[in-house]
Amino acid sequence: MSLYEKHKDTLKKAIDAVHDRSFYAQYPEHPSPKIYGETADKDGQDKFKASLDKKFEDLLQTDPEAWVGQEESPYLQKPLGILYPAFSAETLIDRSQKAWTQWRNTSIDDRAAILVESLDRFKERFFENAYATMHTTGQGYMMAFQASGPHAADRAMEAVAFGYDELKRFPEKKFWDKPMGKFNVQLNKSWKPMPKGLSMVIGCSTFPTWNSVPGLYASLITGNPCIVKPHPGAILPMAIVVAEIQKVLKENGIDPNVCQLAPDTYDKMITKDLAENKAIKLIDYTGSSAFGDYLEGLDGKIVFTEKTGVNSVILDSAENIDKVAQNLAFSVCLYSGQMCTCPQNFFIPEGGINTPDGKVSFEDFAQKLADNINGLVDNPKAGPFVLGAIQNANTLSHTEEAKKLGGKVWLESRTIENPMFDKARTATPIVVEMSASDEDKFTNELFGPVVLLIKTKDTNQSVDLASSLAENHGAISCAAYTTDETIKNLIMDKMGMAATSVSFNLTGAIHVNQNAGFSDFHVTGGNPAGNASLTNPEYVIKRFTWVGFREPAEG
Repeated sequence: MSLYEKHKDTLKKAIDAVHDRSFYAQYPEHPSPKIYGETADKDGQDKFKASLDKKFEDLLQTDPEAWVGQEESPYLQKPLGILYPAFSAETLIDRSQKAWTQWRNTSIDDRAAILVESLDRFKERFFENAYATMHTTGQGYMMAFQASGPHAADRAMEAVAFGYDELKRFPEKKFWDKPMGKFNVQLNKSWKPMPKGLSMVIGCSTFPTWNSVPGLYASLITGNPCIVKPHPGAILPMAIVVAEIQKVLKENGIDPNVCQLAPDTYDKMITKDLAENKAIKLIDYTGSSAFGDYLEGLDGKIVFTEKTGVNSVILDSAENIDKVAQNLAFSVCLYSGQMCTCPQNFFIPEGGINTPDGKVSFEDFAQKLADNINGLVDNPKAGPFVLGAIQNANTLSHTEEAKKLGGKVWLESRTIENPMFDKARTATPIVVEMSASDEDKFTNELFGPVVLLIKTKDTNQSVDLASSLAENHGAISCAAYTTDETIKNLIMDKMGMAATSVSFNLTGAIHVNQNAGFSDFHVTGGNPAGNASLTNPEYVIKRFTWVGFREPAEG
């Protein structure tokens, strides 16, 4: 059985899913022993621990020019001690160019099969990757497993499915017959999707796998070799992914340099050296707006960015305000607010929130939110694991910035103890009251556990402010609570025009932070928070060009 035959049914299911948009998951999100094996968790943890203070030698990249590594665990607050093979930008690009001819001439079916096989191999390392993610990003165990494992693999599969579908959109060959009266013009025509060129993926420190694999797999399926430049603080999660891709490439007779890892250090980063090289045609990036703007300004590049944004919550009315407060408390605590979808600005009318039991005042809701946050973070079985740890110590400064904005502090940020890691870097959310007249103070993203409660004249002003912020400063998510159909339609129109997805009336087990592969478009690409969307057709069709060939038909 060929590799394509092995995976064609999986590929078809994924393609059907991206069109249908209903729930689909190729990889189970719960680390159940029944699915992954009785000892899978322990084996993964042991493998992670065995990699500490050693060279990472899984990669099939020969003759390293140096060995580098500066990762530090936010839970242990000490270096991991892992060293990775490093190469100059010139070496990486030269090897990519040499591997490109073979990869672009590999059939679409074979490319897809190799990529799906690599995801199945990665599946065998989900637990190892979970611990790697925990100790580089600070995510809690469950999030680290899900986001860097099954959810990331599903997003990668989604990119392969979209790419494969678009590459197969038109026939490879066609006999063209045009009647001309007494004779016909007959041509043999063919079309070939040609890749744009070398690509690079620039990873982030908080979601190194989830944010990197869509661009990586989208470039690879469309025939472009890819250089993965991980964040210096979170290399291991993507090193594992790249290693598995390289192994499958080699097993199928293809140069493993089709996909390379490009680790570097904080004091000697090679990101610009790669990005500015004329051979690099495609760039995927997640991170700050300042660097994203720089990348978008480079000539001769097609750049896909996810940058910073200011996410809003619009509170108008609710059936059960206690469930709303509980849901939003979890949303702001999850991974200590270090998610690009985490809400920051809560717009609340000064007249209060309508409920079946009467108005809930601004002050009452503020207290309910603070109480729910405290209830969660002080729960020893939940708080430390929902909060996780702060990836970068600089993030802690944002809680101090919020405190200096001048508004009433409804809840102070504090540290909590983690029962498993006594040195974990932790911070609970700070909740600060602001006035709508202080707009200049809440237009920036304060990344991390920061909540700003903004008192507005009414819901109309709340919607105007939220949509204006999204349009001018970017937003990736918006949560809205209303029982009024007219208000709901207003929010949909205003936030829709600001290219911001909205989640209405979420309570219970689903939160505004979460996006589902094969169904939700992550980032719209229509406001300053990013110019690309995971994953829509545009995300893959920009990576290749249709080229036609024709000649007279014989006879």
